[in-house]
Amino acid sequence: MRGKTQTPALVALIAALLSCYMVAVRPAIALERGAVEKLALGEGEERIEAIHALLASGDPRAAQVLAALGAGELQIAGKRVLIVKDEEAFDAVTGEKVTALPDGREDVMLNNRVRGAAANALAALNLASAERATRLAAVRELSSAADASALPLVQKALAGENDADIKALLQGIAASLNLKSGDLKTRLDAVLTLSESRAANAKALLLAVLDSETDGDVRIAAQASLKKVENRLAWGERAGLFFAGVSLGSILLLAALGLAITYGLMGVINMAHGELIMIGAYATFVVQNAFLTHFPGAFDWYLACAVPVAFIAAALVGMVLERTVIRWLYGRPLETLLATWGISLILMQAVRTLFGAQNVQVANPAFMSGGVELFANVVLPWNRIVILIFAAAVLIGMWLTLTRTRLGLYVRGVTQNRAMASCVGVPTARVDTLAFGLGCGIAGLAGCALSQIGNVGPDLGQGYLVDSFMVVVMGGVGQLAGTVYAAFGLGFANKLLESWSGAVLAKIVVLVFIIIFIQKRPQGLFALKGRSVET
Repeated sequence: MRGKTQTPALVALIAALLSCYMVAVRPAIALERGAVEKLALGEGEERIEAIHALLASGDPRAAQVLAALGAGELQIAGKRVLIVKDEEAFDAVTGEKVTALPDGREDVMLNNRVRGAAANALAALNLASAERATRLAAVRELSSAADASALPLVQKALAGENDADIKALLQGIAASLNLKSGDLKTRLDAVLTLSESRAANAKALLLAVLDSETDGDVRIAAQASLKKVENRLAWGERAGLFFAGVSLGSILLLAALGLAITYGLMGVINMAHGELIMIGAYATFVVQNAFLTHFPGAFDWYLACAVPVAFIAAALVGMVLERTVIRWLYGRPLETLLATWGISLILMQAVRTLFGAQNVQVANPAFMSGGVELFANVVLPWNRIVILIFAAAVLIGMWLTLTRTRLGLYVRGVTQNRAMASCVGVPTARVDTLAFGLGCGIAGLAGCALSQIGNVGPDLGQGYLVDSFMVVVMGGVGQLAGTVYAAFGLGFANKLLESWSGAVLAKIVVLVFIIIFIQKRPQGLFALKGRSVET
C-alpha cells in the first residue's frame, strides 16, 4: 500500500520537472513569437522595436531572421512568418521545416529605415561569429551606423575578442555609443578612448561632443582628443599623398620605359606609342575572356599568362612597323612623326573594328582586390601596390637586358656609333628591329598594368603619350636613370599640385615647368655621353 501511494506522487514530481524543463528550454529552441510577428506584420515603429527585441535576445536564429529580412526571403502566410529560400521554407519562430508551402504567401515589405536597422542589428549579432572575416565585416558595418541597442553585444564581443584590429574597432564603436550615456565618467572615458581610435568618424564624433557637451571636463578632454585625432589624420593625408605620387610615378615609368628605347636610344619619334600601350591592354582583355571561357576555376592566374601575351603582341606589332615603315625613315624625324601618327590612327580604327568603340572591362584577380588600411583615412589599393612592384620588376629586367645581354651590348654600341658597330660585325638592321620590338613590348606591359586600374578603350594610350615624352625628354635622351627620376618627380609634382590647385591647373603648371626646364637644360637631367655625342 505504501508503494502504491508513493507512485502518484513520483509521477507528479516527474511531470513537474518535465514542465519546468520545457519552459526553460523553449526560449532556446524558438524565438519570441510576438517579436517575429511584429517584424513581419507591424508598422514602422513596431518593426524597429521588434528588431531591438531580437537583438537583445542574442539568439543565433535572430540573425537568420534578420538576414532573411534583408535578403527579401521573409514571407507571411496569414499570421505565420516563413523564411523561404530556393523553394524551401522554414518557420521563422520555431525553425521547423515546412513540408508544404502554403498558398497566398506575401513578401514582407520594408522601408529604408527598417532595412538599415535590420542590417545594424544583424551586424551586432554577427560579432559573435567564429569567422574573422564575418566579425570584421560586422564591425565595419557598425562603425558607420551603430545603434545604442547594440551596445551590450558590442561590450560582450569586446570582452572576448582576441584579434587586435577588430578589438581596436570595437573599442571605437563602444566609445561612440557611450558618448550619449547619462554617466559623466562613462562619457569622459569614451572621449579619451576616441583619441586613440582608428575609426574614420572619430573626428566627427568629437566635434559633435564639443557642440553638445555642457560639462567642462568632458569638453577639455574632447578638445585634447580632437587635436590627437587631427594630427593622426594629417599624417594619414601625407602618407596618402606620398603613395599617390609613387603610384602615378610607377605608371608614368611603365608608360615611358618603352619610349626610352624607341625614342631615347633609337631617336624615333613614335607617335603610335600610346596605341602599343592600348594593344597590351586589349591583349590582357582577350586573355581574361579566354580564362573565363575555358579555365574559370583558374581565373585568378590569368595575369600570369596575360603579361607575356601583352609583351609579345605589342613587340610583334612594333617589329612589323619597324621592318615595313620606320626602317626607311631613320634620320628623318619629321617624316617619322607623320608616319607613326598615321599608324596610330590605323591601329585605333582596327581596334574599334575588332572590339567595338565602347570601353571594355578588365577585372582584377582576387589578390588585387581591396587594400591595406594604413590610417583611418588612408587605404592603399592592392592593384596599385602590385603595379608598383611590377614597374620595379620591369625596370630591373630592362636594365639587365641592356647591360648584361648581347642584345643590350649591340643596342648600346649602335646607339653610340652605328658606323663603327657595323664595321666590327654588328648586324645593325637586325638590332634596330629587335630594339624597337623590345621598346614596343615594354609599352604592351604598360597596357597590361593600366588595364588593372581602369577601363580599356581605343583611346587608352592617348592619355599617356605626352606624359611619356615629357618623362623621357626631362630625364635625358637615352638615359635610363633619368627616366626613373623624371617619372617619379613628375608623379610627385602632379599629386602635390593637385592637392593645392586641382588636376587641370596642376597639369598646366607641370607642362610650363618642363618647357622652361628644357629651355635651360636641353640635354635633360642626365646628358648622354658617347663618341657620337662628343664628335
